[in-house]
Parts: sequence; structure tokens; C-alpha cells
Amino acid sequence: MRAACCRHGPGLELPREGGMVPKVTPSPTGLLLLTSFLLHMEEGHANPTRLVCDNRLIQKYIGEAKDMEKRAGQCQALPTLSCPTVLPLVDFSLQQWKSKSNETKRREILCDLALLVGAVAEAQGQVTEECGARQLSQLYQHANSFLLLLQTFSWEAGPWEPGCSTHSVEQTHVTSIFLTYRQLVQGKLRFFFHDLAKDLCKQGQEGGRDPQCRAR
Repeated sequence: MRAACCRHGPGLELPREGGMVPKVTPSPTGLLLLTSFLLHMEEGHANPTRLVCDNRLIQKYIGEAKDMEKRAGQCQALPTLSCPTVLPLVDFSLQQWKSKSNETKRREILCDLALLVGAVAEAQGQVTEECGARQLSQLYQHANSFLLLLQTFSWEAGPWEPGCSTHSVEQTHVTSIFLTYRQLVQGKLRFFFHDLAKDLCKQGQEGGRDPQCRAR
């Protein structure tokens, strides 16, 4: 049975219908990446202003996602996963996306990222080939850092412990994991940062602090 062969990464609980978004602990390398995110935030506050106002940052992360996907595709003898991973379906309707609040968008992306991080962890247990294992490790660090970062953004009081109803699909190809991450960063995350920038960067301009903060 598939349940007998599938094991999630240590300490990681995948979100299911009505389940919880897992609390994950960053690796030392992941902490460095997370720190690079947080350095662009207002000192002393979980405020994404600097991160979303500097358009070069999200473009940098999109470029890194494309590079990881390309390098993974160039790895020789990537195995077909004997135990399929469960990946979020990250396609979305732009019209429906615009009708959602920023908090709703954040929660949706968190659920996608939580499922993706779990898929990467599961694939890591099955891929021993050096090139593929190295790319999966890098992907885990990036996706996990985004997950931790978005958990610091909140427009509602109190702790959040949501249930996830993310649409998902099972995949046996390792490259599908990288494709999903790239689509998530290039799609929902990019538009989320763009939406935040409309308000946060406008405030920065009115204060005369950052003339380069312009909503695209």
C-alpha cells in the first residue's frame, strides 16, 4: 500500500482537508535565507513594506526559481518517485484573485507552500542521486523560508491555525515539484506582493521615504 512507503520529513505534518498548516523549523542555511528576507522589513515589526516595495527582490526570487527548475531538468537519471508526492494546484483566476482580501491571499499561499514543502521533504527521502538531491535541498530551503516569512505577515489579531482545503494532485516526476514552485512564485506570490505594494509603497511615497516604491 502507498501509505506504507510514504513518509513525510521529520517533524512535518502535511495539511489536509480541515488540517493544520505545519510549523516548520529552518535549517542553518534556511535561516540565512530567511534573514535576507527579514532584513528588508521594517525594524522591530513584521512589516513587508521594504520587501514588496523593492520590485527587484521578487524578480530575484522568480529568477532563482527558474534556475532551480532548469538545473533539476539537467540532472541525469532522476528517478520516477515510487511514492508519489502531493503537490498543490497553483493555477488561479486573476479575476477571482482580485476579489480576495490580502489575508485570504496570504492564507491560500501558506497552504500551497505547506503542501509543497511536504512534497519536497518526501521526495528527498527517495532521491539519492547527487544532482537531484542537491537541487531538492536548495528548493526546500527556499520554499520553507517563504513559508516562515509569510507566517510573520498578518492583518488579523491573534494566532492563526487554519484548515487547508488546497486543491492538489499526485506526481511521480521530481521536475514537477520545481515547476510547481516556480509557478507559485511567478504567479500567486508575485501578484500578492504586487497587491501589497499598491498600499504599502504608496504610503512610503507620501512619507517621502522611498521614491522608487511604485505600484506596477
